[in-house]
Amino acid sequence: MGPNPEMGEPPVSRLFVIGGARSGKSSFAESWVTSRPGPKLYVATAQARDSEMADRIARHKERRGAGWRTLEAPLDVVGALSSYDSGGVSVLLDCLTLWLSNLMEAGHDIEKEVDRLCGHLAQTRARVAIVSNEVGMGIVPDNELARRFRDEAGRLNQRMAKESKAVVFMASGLPLLMKGPAVIPEGRFSGVRRPREREDR
Repeated sequence: MGPNPEMGEPPVSRLFVIGGARSGKSSFAESWVTSRPGPKLYVATAQARDSEMADRIARHKERRGAGWRTLEAPLDVVGALSSYDSGGVSVLLDCLTLWLSNLMEAGHDIEKEVDRLCGHLAQTRARVAIVSNEVGMGIVPDNELARRFRDEAGRLNQRMAKESKAVVFMASGLPLLMKGPAVIPEGRFSGVRRPREREDR
């Protein structure tokens, strides 16, 4: 079941899925992209720097199955997204926090790169699902670099939530809708509107 304009539901063109490690966020975003018609593009920010990460990347590819094109973009995410900027394409960008760590390691201007990404998302014709980690709910990091990463990730996630049409928070494999049209278990958006609170409550 997809967007139903006759029921007053606007199509969701930008979905932001955020959650902790192993929360089900990538699977949820993949299911949303899979349910969309047309070509499917996976923009990967991870780099296989060790055997564990290589195995993780391989499992993700196997789970997605056939029908996906993959672009590796550890730094130039906007360049990858721009190469498939079509109204018939559905894109999964996974994930922002790895992209952020890559940018920090390479010494890039974080604010400039985030501005570039937001500018692209504001005008793209493609449907885009973006995955990110929530890293600010644990203990305060014990070193300056880790605290900077936590703060930059928090600011990045706020920007993405603002730019997105729908935001879903994942916990234990369960989606919590935080912004946008109502979500159904299969990871698609229905046209059912949430009831308003009674004024006398």
